[in-house]
Amino acid sequence: MAILIDSERCINCNTCVEVCVMDILRGGDRHPTVAYPDECWHCGACMMDCPVDAIRIALPQRLKPIAIKVR
Repeated sequence: MAILIDSERCINCNTCVEVCVMDILRGGDRHPTVAYPDECWHCGACMMDCPVDAIRIALPQRLKPIAIKVR
């Protein structure tokens, strides 16, 4: 599993850091960082709340997404 943050799109608003239920993300100088990737529940809150669509979640093949962002 990987939380992928597009540093080109990210505006460093830290919304993802605030909404992360598991406290996986940490604020950074240019964009948030993934502090504990193995603890992620794949809930999609960070991806859904990102105002600039800078976050993607790469799921292992055996997992299906819980939440899907509709555009």
